[in-house]
Amino acid sequence: MDAALDMLKLTEAAVVARVALRDVNRAIDERILPESFVSNDDGRRVAFVACTLISFYVDSAERLTAKERMFAIHEAGSRLTKFREGRLKFLDWTVRHDFLTIDLAPFAKRTNEGMKCLAAAREAVVSDPEILGGTPVLRGTRVPVYDVAASVEDGLPMERILAAYPSIDRERVELAALYAEANPPRGRPRSSGEPPGTGVLVDKRVSRRGKAV
Repeated sequence: MDAALDMLKLTEAAVVARVALRDVNRAIDERILPESFVSNDDGRRVAFVACTLISFYVDSAERLTAKERMFAIHEAGSRLTKFREGRLKFLDWTVRHDFLTIDLAPFAKRTNEGMKCLAAAREAVVSDPEILGGTPVLRGTRVPVYDVAASVEDGLPMERILAAYPSIDRERVELAALYAEANPPRGRPRSSGEPPGTGVLVDKRVSRRGKAV
């Protein structure tokens, strides 16, 4: 499927747009986003392309009025419908109104990079009933994703995390943290134990919203 058509969970959209989850909810509740970019068919979701609009609306708040931001979103949103025809790469992200010129291209670049990171995190994680009862683990290992993410959130040095989980590297630690941020666990996940020869790194579970990586 074309990434532009990807419908994201709100936690995923927050990671891609690099904003707080509450900002994504606000963009929906206050009808900041075009209705065609929001779906409730499989839980509340937003189209990937909407992340650019959310990122712009939040980060430009100190420089533009709400009216100016909404005008830019309306204009860009109308153009974004062209992605259904496969022409997103040719989209003009510049919006002009009287003497005002707004360029959304930096926000599009940011969200494209965020989507690539999310895709990499998705690929790095697997959930198999034969491995730790289906607990999400880093692919090719028995290392629980949420245990690694909790260590990152707790601020433990990377060297200590890598020493505790010798089968993974720095990149996969970062992907685990990103995956957990985009897919926060429901309730209190079952502890899967520690790597052989190590003690408990942290006894803390990742929160609903952590720091972006």
